[in-house]
Amino acid sequence: MPRNKSIILMSVGHACVDVYQGAVASLIPFFVAERAYTYAAASGIVLAASLLSSVAQPLFGALTDRWALLWLLPVSTILGGLGIALSGLSGSYALTLAFVAVSGIGVAAYHPESARVARLASQGSHSMMGWFSLGGNIGFAVAPLMVTAVIATGGLRLSPLLVVPALVGSALCLPVLRALDNPTHAGSSAAAPTETDDKLSFVKLSLAVVCRSIAFIGLSTFISFYAQQRTGGGTAAGTAALFVLYLGGAVGSVLGGSLADRWGRITVVRGSYLITVAAVAGVVFVPGPAIYLFVALTSVGLYVPFSLQVTLGQDYLPTRVGTASGITLGLTVSIGGLVSPLIGSVADATSLRTALTPLILMPALSWLLFRTLPEPTAPKPVAAAQQTGDNTDGEPSPAQRNHR
Repeated sequence: MPRNKSIILMSVGHACVDVYQGAVASLIPFFVAERAYTYAAASGIVLAASLLSSVAQPLFGALTDRWALLWLLPVSTILGGLGIALSGLSGSYALTLAFVAVSGIGVAAYHPESARVARLASQGSHSMMGWFSLGGNIGFAVAPLMVTAVIATGGLRLSPLLVVPALVGSALCLPVLRALDNPTHAGSSAAAPTETDDKLSFVKLSLAVVCRSIAFIGLSTFISFYAQQRTGGGTAAGTAALFVLYLGGAVGSVLGGSLADRWGRITVVRGSYLITVAAVAGVVFVPGPAIYLFVALTSVGLYVPFSLQVTLGQDYLPTRVGTASGITLGLTVSIGGLVSPLIGSVADATSLRTALTPLILMPALSWLLFRTLPEPTAPKPVAAAQQTGDNTDGEPSPAQRNHR
């Protein structure tokens, strides 16, 4: 299968999964309106989606380092959609948390293997990985529109309709999986591991990813409420802010890959985080419609590093690509959810502005960590026979073991 076609299908499939991560934050205002949840209770739903996911993604990554689990992509896509689809059916807070947690597990299972497959299909191109990440960003951006269109029409009882993207995404990934499962698949220019892990750099990278995650998830959880307060608008004003936050990520992902091909990943990420510090400050302190401009700048700034951090993690841990993907790609959308209840509690006790102000520090900390990181050596191409044949240590490759 041609590289461009594979990446397009993978990108659309990524959108169909990440729409459910965006759907969690998008459902919060409706849970508050219909069930009278407090800020802390509402942010607990985000926690439910994030807690299991943050733990499970590295575990799924470790499994994909040992075996090629291509079947995880369609199965996890369905699981992610099913949890969100069921979350609106029960008035029970415990059941709502459970269903959202199921969706989080599905998302966790998808990302490590999809990142590994996308890196193979992209043949190591930063730009192609940017397009793969774009799909996830589009899924985030579409989520508030999809949720509002469905739930605002008939309430939370219509949530089962939200399973449709999962059905589409699981079907679209099948042609790519069939091509990759073929032992004669031409992936001759995928990267070969250097067999040398830079664990210290990977730890620093992971800490930077955590800081980025706290900033993004914190904003995505509460930006709808905050935009309504700062603009004096209603639900539409909040939905628009969330849409801008997610849509800007689509621009940032593609821009990041293109800039990295010219300037290098580390340089681009450093500059992006530095700009984001000022952008988040604008979101928190600038009143009126100008908040939308700063939300857009924040989104672009936080997403320029998105795909670059994934490939950096894979290059820092070339012998554990699945684990690296599970941590860098997974933590960006999970760890931040663990902090959301704390932000919600502070907001309940003081104000949203007070609770969101510490988020300004997060991209600054990411920038400081990236100041200490080196640009890893680019992996060298290998022959197709090495990818579908034996590893350098004489053991069958994960793809072979799975095929057998």
